[in-house]
Amino acid sequence: MNVHFSIGGDILLATMQVKPSLKDKIKDAQDKDPYLQKMKTKVQEGKNDQFVIQNDGTLLNGKRMCVPDVEGLRTEIMHEAHYAPYAMHPGSTKMYRDLRPYYWWPTMKKDVAEFRGEMFNLSASKSRTPSTSCGKRLLWIFYWVTTYIQKHDAVWVIVDRLTKSAHFLPIRQNDSLDKLAELYVSEIVRLHGIPTSIVSDRDPRFTSHFWGSLHRALGTKLHFSTAFHPQTDGQSERTIQTLEDMMRACVIEFKGNWDDHLPLMEFAYNNSFHSSIGMAPYEALYGRKCRSPICWDIEGLRQLEGPELVQETVDKIQTVKQCLKAAQDRQKSYVDKTSQGNGV
Repeated sequence: MNVHFSIGGDILLATMQVKPSLKDKIKDAQDKDPYLQKMKTKVQEGKNDQFVIQNDGTLLNGKRMCVPDVEGLRTEIMHEAHYAPYAMHPGSTKMYRDLRPYYWWPTMKKDVAEFRGEMFNLSASKSRTPSTSCGKRLLWIFYWVTTYIQKHDAVWVIVDRLTKSAHFLPIRQNDSLDKLAELYVSEIVRLHGIPTSIVSDRDPRFTSHFWGSLHRALGTKLHFSTAFHPQTDGQSERTIQTLEDMMRACVIEFKGNWDDHLPLMEFAYNNSFHSSIGMAPYEALYGRKCRSPICWDIEGLRQLEGPELVQETVDKIQTVKQCLKAAQDRQKSYVDKTSQGNGV
């Protein structure tokens, strides 16, 4: 960690630069892995163009750092990606997709799946997980919230339909409409502006005269989801299911109240791969994923200017829209088959 102080007039400015040790550990350990040493030799002899050697001697597979099978480095990386509060126990597919842009080793996908399976079984053996029926899982989470938490007893989930970015806001079920409106303005309007339409779950707060009047005054049209409607029903359910899984992880692994961990739950959700858009919500929202300790010194910041920046933004939005269209078509096909099977 480097700290630089400078004094200008009566103002003392301090600049702190943090350099994590993981990258150096991987670089030094590469020399102890016979397979990676063999790849280095081939690169130096011009016999392998898949791998490259950086100026500092680090071996990369494309742009991904090659992790040697020594000193438990692979397990350390998987442990960080699984257990860190900013990761919140992603599934094996999400975990692999989140690690893949930065790290590489020959059996990475298989190792991640096996590691995730082992950790899941270990956590299950330690927890008092109830029946897996959806109703009981939801009841268990609700019971834990209302029994042990006095500060908040509910979570307000707000999702952007394009980027899938979400906000998880702790509230109380008896919060007044005025308080919810103030929270909406301070946490959503402040960051994203005023939406042109909102899909609601028919909660009384949203259907009240005050809430409707407020959003009509803001130019917002209040829509209501219908049962088994693929365009409005599935997104919230999937997001809430993900939040429920993360809350369960907090109950099992982390100390403190669940609402203390909501900011990191939100970060973990938005910074992880989302299958319906083919990238992380933050990547769709900001053009790249946000930094986290596991990729602190590995992800290079590209300087984009002018037309390149505009074109990359346009390309990402187009990719998101194509992925969303494909996901909606799959969901509609599933709903149609279910309806036909039920004789509807």
